[in-house]
Amino acid sequence: MKELRDKLKKIAIEKEGAKELSSGALVLETGDFTGRSPNAKRIVLDDSTRDTIDWDNSTSISIDGWEKFKDSFLEHAKGVTLFDNCVYAGHTNFFGISVRVKTELAWHSLFAMNMFSEIEDCDADFDLYYVPSFSVDPHVIISFEEKIILISGTRYAGELKKSVFTVLNHMLPEHGIFPMHCSINLDSNFENPTVFFGLSGTGKTTLSADPNRNLIGDDEHGWSPDGVFNFEGGCYAKVINISQESEPEIWKASQMQNSILENVILKNGVPDFFDNSLTDNTRSSYPLEYIDNSIKDRSSKLQPKDVVLLTCDAFSILPAIAKLTPQEAWKFFMIGYTSKVAGTERGVNTPTATFSPCFGSPFMTRKPNVYAELLKNYLEQSGANCWMLNTGWTNGPVGRGNRIFLEDTREILSKIYSGELASLETFEHPYTGLNVPKLIDVDLTLLKPEFGWINTSKYEESCTFLLNEMVKALQD
Repeated sequence: MKELRDKLKKIAIEKEGAKELSSGALVLETGDFTGRSPNAKRIVLDDSTRDTIDWDNSTSISIDGWEKFKDSFLEHAKGVTLFDNCVYAGHTNFFGISVRVKTELAWHSLFAMNMFSEIEDCDADFDLYYVPSFSVDPHVIISFEEKIILISGTRYAGELKKSVFTVLNHMLPEHGIFPMHCSINLDSNFENPTVFFGLSGTGKTTLSADPNRNLIGDDEHGWSPDGVFNFEGGCYAKVINISQESEPEIWKASQMQNSILENVILKNGVPDFFDNSLTDNTRSSYPLEYIDNSIKDRSSKLQPKDVVLLTCDAFSILPAIAKLTPQEAWKFFMIGYTSKVAGTERGVNTPTATFSPCFGSPFMTRKPNVYAELLKNYLEQSGANCWMLNTGWTNGPVGRGNRIFLEDTREILSKIYSGELASLETFEHPYTGLNVPKLIDVDLTLLKPEFGWINTSKYEESCTFLLNEMVKALQD
């Protein structure tokens, strides 16, 4: 595979504008689209999807529309040199699919090799074509019946991995496996798995890449009666504002031989991770093995000990930590409250409150309650503790307060890992009704956010608004 990688890298440098770091890592720009295009994805409406897709959350394309698009797409592709390789998404000991990936850009082929397990050849379960030149506007179309994924109009590599994630999310519930938009790590003894749910920008990658823990993966996993497993063979980390001091594992992994940096600005041949002149959604793709404490097998036969639901509360309403019952976890998972962080999606320039069921609604094809019931059932069966961990703002909302310090979040996490937090008594937060552990060695505003506001009545007003929005989201 090294020979193929070297060939693809050379093409990316000579013909696709890639720049090579002294380490061998590639740096590229994705053009107009520096994040996912959420309105681009459509699923073919046919007999296999008519009653299984949540059409309130998914956009359909008719069979006739699909046939016309597919025919035009594939005719166009005949005139383009495509790079062809095979990868495996999922885990051979649990569940997965083989995907034949055909890309117009050499670096997209390298990206696929980073993100999934490379295989020599395959009788593919799915065929994925990524041909940006076919259209001006982004398109991501999936046919479950014909087992084809067609992507065009954008060079943002995240569309490739998320389309495969969408396919697995649809298939796994039929096998009693819970597909999760999450990261997972284990303790130093390779025990006590901790699962982190959360949308982009809430901290899944950062918090799971802990030098004192062992990483299974940072984004996409399955939870089965036999354990947990990573869908991917790589990481796709958001790298805006990272430094060697703040996030040494990701910083190092982003600048190694096969790493790919998207929309990162170079200064004198060195990545400037603090420069957001192209986007706040700068990204790094690298093989999971580049994280020193990653687990080679990408799985664990143990059931999770702790499940953490991450949220980035831009309004400084929620406590930094709360303990959830399985039923409360079901509700919080169905609501999926967080704030979209600038740059994660095209057109999002400032933090905005959003409600994304399952903390990954754009990638979940079935009704949200299908996934929420799987979470609740697995929590009850495993006995895992469940936590809401807020990585958003304290001492007031965006514009007045400050984001919760990463050091404070990590200190709370250390108490989750040790079991200390689960042993503490809790108090009911009077405004949100959440059960908050009685921590005595943290800033009180993290447990009682109202204390950080200059005007308590303004906090109460904002809290009432947010809770009402949560109720509406749950009803919807």
